[in-house]
Amino acid sequence: MQSLTGELARSALDAAPDALIIVDAGGAIRFANRQASALFGYEREQLIGQRIEQLLPDRFRKHHAAYRQHYSSAPRLRPMGVGMALFARHRDGREFPVEISLSPIDTAGGALVAAAIRDVTERKRFEAELSAAREAADEARQSADRANKAKSRFLATASHDLRQPLQTLSLLNGALRRIVTNPDAAEVLAQQEHAVGTMSRLVNTLLDISKLESGAVQPALRDFRIATVLEAVRREFVQVAGSRGLELLVEPCEESVRSDPAMVEQILKNLVSNAVKYTPRGRVAVRGRRQGGSLRIEVQDTGVGIPAAQLAYIYDEFYQIGVSAGAREGYGLGLSIVERLVKLLNASLEAQSEVGRGSVFALLLPLALGGVAEAAPQASPAPTPAAPAGGAHVLLVEDDASVRDATSMLLRVEGYRVTAVASLSAAVQAMGREAPDLLITDYRLGEGELGTDVIAAVRDRLGAGLKAILLTGDTSAVIRQQRPDPGVCILSKPVDAEELLALLRAQLGR
Repeated sequence: MQSLTGELARSALDAAPDALIIVDAGGAIRFANRQASALFGYEREQLIGQRIEQLLPDRFRKHHAAYRQHYSSAPRLRPMGVGMALFARHRDGREFPVEISLSPIDTAGGALVAAAIRDVTERKRFEAELSAAREAADEARQSADRANKAKSRFLATASHDLRQPLQTLSLLNGALRRIVTNPDAAEVLAQQEHAVGTMSRLVNTLLDISKLESGAVQPALRDFRIATVLEAVRREFVQVAGSRGLELLVEPCEESVRSDPAMVEQILKNLVSNAVKYTPRGRVAVRGRRQGGSLRIEVQDTGVGIPAAQLAYIYDEFYQIGVSAGAREGYGLGLSIVERLVKLLNASLEAQSEVGRGSVFALLLPLALGGVAEAAPQASPAPTPAAPAGGAHVLLVEDDASVRDATSMLLRVEGYRVTAVASLSAAVQAMGREAPDLLITDYRLGEGELGTDVIAAVRDRLGAGLKAILLTGDTSAVIRQQRPDPGVCILSKPVDAEELLALLRAQLGR
């Protein structure tokens, strides 16, 4: 079992989307995964035993030993060189920008340090383009079209490129949490899970903006009691505010409005989140009152306030009041989403602020024409215990090798038998060897193939009763217009490991 665990752990490190290098106290490389080999242009055997400084540009090598010693004096999980521009050196001599996360590892043979390294060349390029476009727009409004194109390109790239490695990380984390028993390692995995969750929220935010800009989201208007939304806001932020020493006051309101409750809830949650973030002390209050034929919902804080000259920019993407790049908390996208949602609802939003005294954001919604019946409280369903996989056979179709490997590992650790292939033709061939109990397929595969085609082909041979799970990062109208099929469940990437496994058990009826 120990060798199996070690083999799975090594496979997990090799399947990780980032380069991973483990260094001992003297700076010698003890381990490098296959991504590290590809990133730096060395064979893995050429890296083992070499000093880590070999992978740095010449100008950084002289001082790097001192930095290593400083880290060894207080080792902890953290990014390297916060606020600094980090560069690595390829075997052929070219330099490229990187982000590095450091993690200490205690072993019987001494302390080691794991460095996760990501090439951020493309992201830096897009950030530079976006920054240049924004500066040009501020200097001359004539370049607004160029800024919009850079913004759209950045959003599209971030949404696509982050989703696949994020999906891999989430599934690998789920697999490792099932095989790791060491408490320290389990704590590292818990911190990793938190980091993956944070990145998931960023990706979802970027996707929200993309969908709002493309017209993919339309409001579903109905009459509802605003108290339901206010209670959801209170539950989400009462502990967050308390942890910062703030009082969160959500006043009762019995009014009913006509709008889209999900969009209203998202607007208010973004406003409260901003209020909590920019309020170092005091309180955040949410209250509703009639104003003519509307309900005025105010989010008031005692925070830092916004200078009058900056009020016009608070709805711009990536804009944060008085926050340096190294001290960012979030990405400055919340109010941009709020503005788009308010326009979709044909509602109105007012903002007033005074530096040092706080801000008030007021959302005005039309009152409901009639009364709204009180909804009966729904009991929370009891959690379903995880049933054993029982050796069920899963056919997995995924063209991205990292996601395919991570998904296979998770399912095998859970006890499933997995046949993993990359295309429709390979899936058809695999059925000749053994019929699957369930099909999992990505929506967009290589060479223009679609997961829906895979489902149709497999069902054509095995029968329409075969259950399937369709994984997708596509936000287009094509996915939204898919005809409902009770035997096919659609999950949007990035998919949490627990969510995927729970749905798989439900589809198999186990």
